[in-house]
Amino acid sequence: MADTLERVAAIDCGTNSTRLLISDGTTTFERRSTITKLGDGVAATGVLSPEAIERVGAVLLEYRELLDAHNVSRVRIVATSAARDARNSDEFFDAVERAVGVRPELLTGDEEAQLSFDGATADLDPAAGPYLVVDIGGGSTEFAFGAARFEAGISIDVGCVRLTETYIEHDPPLPEELVACLSITEAHLDDVARLHPMMGSAATMVGLAGTVTAAAAIELGLHEYDAEQVHHFTLTKAAAEDVYRTVVTESLEDRLHNPGLEPDRGEVIVGGMCILVRVLRYFGFEECLVSESDILDGLVRTMIDDDGRVPEPKYGAT
Repeated sequence: MADTLERVAAIDCGTNSTRLLISDGTTTFERRSTITKLGDGVAATGVLSPEAIERVGAVLLEYRELLDAHNVSRVRIVATSAARDARNSDEFFDAVERAVGVRPELLTGDEEAQLSFDGATADLDPAAGPYLVVDIGGGSTEFAFGAARFEAGISIDVGCVRLTETYIEHDPPLPEELVACLSITEAHLDDVARLHPMMGSAATMVGLAGTVTAAAAIELGLHEYDAEQVHHFTLTKAAAEDVYRTVVTESLEDRLHNPGLEPDRGEVIVGGMCILVRVLRYFGFEECLVSESDILDGLVRTMIDDDGRVPEPKYGAT
């Protein structure tokens, strides 16, 4: 019975957002996402700033209260691109451990891709595959391929924050800045296609993370974000191109008036949309299945078996 199953929690300390999922494998009790900008300036400095670490720590203290309130029996906390790039990631890990009592795991890009695939495809029909799961993060983008199971994955150093900080200096962005974002993304996609040519033959593209869900929310015109409407919404290539043209031609002030775009994402949505439309164009997908299920769901699956028990984790102890 659901009320006797153990509850576990997954926390993702990403480059742009810090996110939480509390679940027993059947029921979702909490799903939270807070933009904390951990990766602010990392591309230029190579370190996580004290202010960014403090922002994440403050949110984790709030999440810790939720963990306690739900009697969570086990927690996995992961860090991704920003922590991979930073020289002072141990300082950040110390702060996380003080806040939550659990030390983060630093995922490789391949591990991140597999967890995202496992989370996004768990409730999809393998017959509709093979799937290409694309997780557009702040500092990196992961590609994972498979049908009934994960078969191949790769991570590239292109993300909405990284592109914004590196190439976009004007508001609204200049045409040459957009060309730079699109071109550098294409160069990385050449590597994806060369190393994993089967990814271009996927039957369905599944898009994850804030850029993709924001594009869906904008297309839907959601004045208040509604995860149920966004989850498994089909975002057509034409709609994505329309959202792209809108956000790249507006100033930040005007951009924030788009229903569905949360204010803290306004600065990086241009970089994210450059990645999304370039992926759609490059691989020739006419649509993208938007998913709210992602790496957090993949992490939960590593902690809970079919009987609701909490076995040993797949990727090391926490």
